[in-house]
Amino acid sequence: MELTGVELNEFLLKKAGKTWDDVVEEGATIKDIDEKSIAKLIEDSKEKGRMPDTKGLTVFQILEKLQLTEGRKLKRAALILFGKDPNQFYPNIQVKIGRFGKDSSDLKFHEVVEGNLVQMLEEVQVQLNYKFLTRPVTFVGLQRIEKNEYPEPALREMLLNSLVHRTYMGAFVQLRVFDTKLSIWNEGGLPFGLSVEDLKKEHNSRPRNPKIAKACFLAGYIDAWGRGTLKIISTCKKAQLPEPEIIEKDGGFQVTIFKDSIGGQDGSQDDVTGGAMGGQIGSVIGGQVGGQVGGQVSALTERQKEVLKLIVADPKISRKQLAEKLGINESAVQKHTNTLKKKGIIERESDTTGLWTIKVKK
Repeated sequence: MELTGVELNEFLLKKAGKTWDDVVEEGATIKDIDEKSIAKLIEDSKEKGRMPDTKGLTVFQILEKLQLTEGRKLKRAALILFGKDPNQFYPNIQVKIGRFGKDSSDLKFHEVVEGNLVQMLEEVQVQLNYKFLTRPVTFVGLQRIEKNEYPEPALREMLLNSLVHRTYMGAFVQLRVFDTKLSIWNEGGLPFGLSVEDLKKEHNSRPRNPKIAKACFLAGYIDAWGRGTLKIISTCKKAQLPEPEIIEKDGGFQVTIFKDSIGGQDGSQDDVTGGAMGGQIGSVIGGQVGGQVGGQVSALTERQKEVLKLIVADPKISRKQLAEKLGINESAVQKHTNTLKKKGIIERESDTTGLWTIKVKK
């Protein structure tokens, strides 16, 4: 496999027994470190009790404890975690948040969050809560209860994964908020030998930036057992939301969580085809498809159900159109349609007519 750019750089560092975040930044000094960010990380660590004793230590000594120095010099990880201005040393140390409508062409507004990892972890959550997400409010008696659009633990885990495991010499982290879903993308694919399907079951932790990951572990932000994606999936399931989508995309890694299944049971939820259509699709799935394929539908994943509902609504819909409506790539759509065909639920009459049919199970 030919390696270029970031991948080649990471390969050469690995051959030398190093990772990107373990390299000394020659031009950096202790003056480039934000003491408040270090204090914040230490304060956050108290709940888990993983941090070694730092009482009475200087800032540099604390960095030594965290293995973020080499001699009297600072490693790149120190600047990513605690730098006053990491962008002074590396490009794109930022998270861009965009509010979109039904697809990526409908950008309504956006914000850019810059700073070190500790700062961005907090500020991104603030921006999401006050500018990008709405919180449905309900009342139980006289008590006011706010229900988040998405589970907060899942959002935090997604953000942490993107900040800890991204390629820091690549593009900025991109967080897209849509009407019905939210996605976070960071540059940097999965380690060799680890697939997307592996992330949905028990797997070992293989961080791209081990120094950054270790500091976040000591702070209690993450664990060291490769459970991040499992937490996202289980949290969404507990909140009765569809299964998150986890894919490799455009040289990076993307996780998408959804507000609700397309066209809820009563047809009142908005979906990728519009609110009115959502009710029609929901009733079709409950009636036509339910009568023909019975319990097979209930055994599908949420994304497969979404594909099926769109096909029922428009039997002439193409894979490209499905990809656009669902916000995923065509290869992912083909994977879902292949599964539906193998299960005997749908059939493609021909590529010429481009017509899908729902198969009747005897």
